[in-house]
Formats: sequence, structure tokens, C-alpha cells
Amino acid sequence: MSHRFSVSVGALVLLVPLAVFAQTAKSWTPPKTPDGQPDLQGIWTTATLTPLERPAELAGKEFFTEKEAAEYEKRLLDQGNRDRRPGTASADVAGAYNEFWFERGSKVVESRRTSLVVDPPDGKIPALTPEAQKRQAARAEYRRLHPADGPEDLSLNNRCILWPTAGPPMLPGAYNNNYQIVQSPGYVVIFVEMIHDARIIPLDGRPHVPQNVRLLMGDSRGRWEGNTLVVETTNFTDKTAFRGSGPNFHLIERFTRTSPDTIVYEFTANDESSFTRPWTAQIPMKKTPDPIFEYACHEGNYGMEGILRGARAEEKTK
Repeated sequence: MSHRFSVSVGALVLLVPLAVFAQTAKSWTPPKTPDGQPDLQGIWTTATLTPLERPAELAGKEFFTEKEAAEYEKRLLDQGNRDRRPGTASADVAGAYNEFWFERGSKVVESRRTSLVVDPPDGKIPALTPEAQKRQAARAEYRRLHPADGPEDLSLNNRCILWPTAGPPMLPGAYNNNYQIVQSPGYVVIFVEMIHDARIIPLDGRPHVPQNVRLLMGDSRGRWEGNTLVVETTNFTDKTAFRGSGPNFHLIERFTRTSPDTIVYEFTANDESSFTRPWTAQIPMKKTPDPIFEYACHEGNYGMEGILRGARAEEKTK
């Protein structure tokens, strides 16, 4: 995990899930930007206790009752409390940050759905294809043989380059779940709190960059469908590997503001070479009064030096 030195308190598309919010959206008119587009601007958080995939203990249960949701929230907060430190010094150090640094949220999503994955109906990410499984195995074997030959062998997040769940697509994590959306004529910018990336999304209908151009965050193009911003992202690298995806990963995101303090964010993951079928997740983004603080990942970060020194020391014992 990368060190954090500033604190924040805080192309098949499945349209059916958005119907849950249809009546609310119909009765509320989103504000407009000066150029007449739906206004998505502001700072939003994806923090929630709802897991991406439905836990095995909840198989077949799509929604919590109100009582079940409260019990589930309490259990997760109790189990995840990082102020409960084990007795030994080594175990305490292994626990890293205390609870002060976390902002995972305290509630499940308002719908009380038991998973963020809404399709397939079982709330699970579809199985990987044989090709993707082979890729995964090759990566694992390489990591086993070359855990830290050099900085390039370490994960993108340990190198302070990219956080795998910060987007795209954007998934809630343990902390730094804030995003700032800024709009100007012809563009939407999504500024990511986690490792401070900015996605600049053109809306002018330009084609994607050539296939031989690959980007860690992919190449995004946006368009408006009514009050919904639709963003299609392609041209990922083989290093992104979102949930086992490959370079052919095709992501479709939909942003629909349904109230003054809510954007319904939905994404569909398409990659025939990696997943046995497309899958869709839905996450409510809530407006937050909190600012986005600088994510100073490298400043005072001795992790890289320590990892490489440790690897060299371990090699001498073999």
C-alpha cells in the first residue's frame, strides 16, 4: 500500500438498473452549465461498505432489510476497526495505519443492495476465460520469480503511478474515495484524489487514438445521452489488468445526476478475451463538502528503498 501523508475526511450497456432511480430523476431537473449541459460539477465520494461482489454468505439475497443492513454495517465497522491492535509489536507494525487514516464509509448503499455488481444477477464478476486465466498465472509466476529485481517489478500503486481501483472504472476503497468533476465547453475532467490523476474527456466526437497507442488509464471519449454522460474508454495497456482484464478491455461508464447530492455512476466491463460475459456495477456518488487534499505519495516514502534493500538482503540468504 502506498504511504499517504495528507488526510481527506472523507459495448453492451445494461440500462435496467438505472430504472431504480427513474422516478426520482423524472421529478428532479438537474441544473445546467453555462453551455447548457447537465451540471455534474463538484466533489463527490464513492465511499460505501457495500462490497463489489456479493459475499458467499449472502448468496441469493439481492437486498438487505433495514435491520439486516444495520447489523451488517455494525459488523463490518467492528471487524475493520484498525484501532484494535494485536498484542505483539510485530503484529502491530504489520497493521500499518490506525483508524484515523481510513474513510471507507459507514453505510451500505441507500438501495440496501448486497453488492455493487448488479449484472449478473448473482452479484458476482463473471469467470475469467481460459486465455485470461493463463495470463493471470503467467503474471503470478513472474512475480514469484522476480518479486523485486527492480522498481519496475513492483505494482503501479507501490510505485505511486496509478491506484487500480481509482479509475477508470472508479471503485470505493479504504480511503481517498473523492473525485472532483469539472466541466467546460467540449470537455469533462474527473480529478481523482487517489494518486492525483486527472482524466480529460473530450465530448466533440473525435475518434479514439490509434490502437498502437496504449495508456494506463485508457483513452476516454464522452457524449451526452439526455441527462446522462456516457464515457467509453479503450486502449488500455496490459499493465492495467482490471479484475483480470487485458488490453482489449472496453469500458462504458454512465454518470446520471439524480438529485442535488447524488450521481448514479454505472459502468459495464466488456472484454471477450478476458470475461465470459460483460458485467455491470452501480455506485452512488455522494456530494461531499470536504476538499481534495494533495496525495503526497512520494514525499517521505521510504517504502521503495526498503522493499528493494529487503529483497537484496533476502537474496544473500539463499
